[in-house]
Amino acid sequence: MQVDQPLPLLGGLSPAQFMKRYWHKKPLLIRQAVTDIQSFLSRGALFDLAGRDDVQSRLVIQQAASAKQPWRLRHGPFTRRGLPPLKQPGWTLLVQSVDLLDARVQALREQFRFVPDARLDDVMLSYASDGGGVGPHFDSYDVFLLQAQGQRRWRIGRQKDLMLQEGMPLKILADFQPEQEFVLEPGDMLYLPPRYAHDGVAQGECMTYSIGFRAPDQVQLAQSLLQGMAEQLAESIPPKRYRDPGQPASDCPAQIPLELQAFAQDALNKALRDPDMLTRTLGEHLSEPAAAVWFQPQESACSLQHGVCLDRGTRMLYDARHLFINGESFEASGRDAQLVRRLADRHFLDSRDCARLSPGAAQLLVQWLVSGWLQELK
Repeated sequence: MQVDQPLPLLGGLSPAQFMKRYWHKKPLLIRQAVTDIQSFLSRGALFDLAGRDDVQSRLVIQQAASAKQPWRLRHGPFTRRGLPPLKQPGWTLLVQSVDLLDARVQALREQFRFVPDARLDDVMLSYASDGGGVGPHFDSYDVFLLQAQGQRRWRIGRQKDLMLQEGMPLKILADFQPEQEFVLEPGDMLYLPPRYAHDGVAQGECMTYSIGFRAPDQVQLAQSLLQGMAEQLAESIPPKRYRDPGQPASDCPAQIPLELQAFAQDALNKALRDPDMLTRTLGEHLSEPAAAVWFQPQESACSLQHGVCLDRGTRMLYDARHLFINGESFEASGRDAQLVRRLADRHFLDSRDCARLSPGAAQLLVQWLVSGWLQELK
C-alpha cells in the first residue's frame, strides 16, 4: 500500500496523514468512504450467519424505559424464528468476524492495512430495526463505523465520566454527554479513537460494519507472554531442582529461605535475559488465529505451481528474525525471508515468487497448503 497516496476511504487523506492527524487522537467523519457498500452482505445473508454454530452472534433488545430491565442480551446461534419481527423496533443483531466468512468483507478489511496487522481484530456487522442500538458506551480500541444500509444517527463525545449503569447486561454509560451528532448514509464512515463515547441509533432499518482494532491489556499480555516463555524454557533448558545441602536447622520454620528466593529469581532471569525468546513468544501470541477459526485440510495433492494466498482465517506476521503464522514461529533469512515476508505483507505469492523459494521453504509452504493455512491461486 502506498501510504502517501490520497484515499477516498479516508476522505482524500493519505494513510500517512490520517495516522499522524487522527489515529488515537480525534474522530473523523468521512462521507462516501466506500461507494459500492450496498453490494456487500444482505440482511438475509447476515441472518443466515447468525444461525451458524461456528459464528459468534448476539441479540440486543431495548425494552421500555419503565421495564425492570430495559436491556436484554442473548447469545446465538439464532434461527430466523428466534429473531424478533422486522417491524418490532429497538433490536440489534451483532455478528462477529464476518471478514473471515465472506470474501467481499475480507476485501473491505484489506483496505485498512495501513494499520499494522498485529492491531487488527475483526469486522463486525450489525443489523438494527428502527430505533435499535446498544446504548451509549465507549470502546477501549480504535474503530471505524461504516454505514452499509439505511441510516444511523450517531452522537459522540469526549466522555470524562466513564461510570457505567449498574445491573445492566451491557456496558452502558451512566451519564452520557454528547458533543456532536451525525446521520450516516450508506457508504459514510465515522472513525473513533479509544474511549470516545458514542451512541448509534437506527433511523429505520440499517446495517453497519465495525472495523475494530485490538489493544492488548498490558497485564493480560504479560500473563500470556510469561506462560509462553515458561513453555519454551521447559523445552530448551534441562530441568533443575532446588538443592540445599547446606541448609542449617531452623528455629523459624515459616520463613522462606533466601536461597530459595534466589533460586526462583534465577529461573525468571533465564527467561527474561533471552530477548529472542520474548520477541518469539510475542509473535506467536499475536499471530494466534481467532478462536472461532477452523482450517480445512486439503485432501488432494497441493502445488505451488500457480502461486498461493493466505486463507481468510490465517494470521501471518514477522519481525527481523522470525516468521509467525497461526501461533507458530520459524526462523527466516536471506531470499526465503524476503519472499515469506512478501507473502505476509501482500497475502499472496505468485508462481514466479514460489519458484524462487529454496526446496526447504517450498516444502514448508506445501505443508501450510495441506493444513489449509494457505490456498492455491487459481
